[in-house]
Amino acid sequence: MKIRAIAGITFKEAKRDRVLYLLFFFAALGIVASRVLALLTVGDRIKIIKDVGLASISLFGVLMAILIGTGLVYKEIDKKTIFTLLAKPLHRAEFILGKFLGLVMTLFVMTLTMSIIFLAIVFAHTLRIEGALLVAVAYIFLELVLITAVAILFSSFSTPILSSLFALGFYLIGHLSWGLELILKKMAPGAGRTFVRALYTVLPDLENFNFKTEVVHGLAIPPAIYLSSFVYGLCYTVFILALAILIFRRRDFI
Repeated sequence: MKIRAIAGITFKEAKRDRVLYLLFFFAALGIVASRVLALLTVGDRIKIIKDVGLASISLFGVLMAILIGTGLVYKEIDKKTIFTLLAKPLHRAEFILGKFLGLVMTLFVMTLTMSIIFLAIVFAHTLRIEGALLVAVAYIFLELVLITAVAILFSSFSTPILSSLFALGFYLIGHLSWGLELILKKMAPGAGRTFVRALYTVLPDLENFNFKTEVVHGLAIPPAIYLSSFVYGLCYTVFILALAILIFRRRDFI
């Protein structure tokens, strides 16, 4: 009940954030512009619309999660409202989980709205809705849930500017960590290879949620990959939230 109350308040606060609507405007603009871009580009127009549309949902969704999420906890501390909240029978874990769920609800509404615009444009060209597009959007949202947890984590101990940089760094590393696998294949056995392997294991691999290329080009995706990606995202999110709760519980606000 307490978590639900915090989540509801966070959802209402996020809805009033101008940054949210500014990012949504640019996301919708990017999705609509994909149609114009398709007309000006040589190639399969439908593929271009799908590619640009999914990329817009992913990019601006991540920016929403980072720019709003990194200020959720810090604002409460900066305005001293955290003392009023924690003076009540409210555990710090409930506070973190409430903030997390509130932003996830906000992102769900934004992702759903962006997806409706995107699917409407695709439908106008193909006169059908492909199930693969829905799957791609679902895993984009799963990535946003993880990024939200990361934003909450950094917000629990740092300022919004630094937290945004940290979260953005996490996102970029997560989509570039596949390069370490290529390096591993070329390295000789030894301490260096062991270190790189440990680094590759610890760092996030956000490409697990990226099915845009396969969906756009109609490539087959084994069902086992969907399951493993979902489990990976769920476990990593739980780990990040547990870390955020641990740090927040140990933090002294005096």
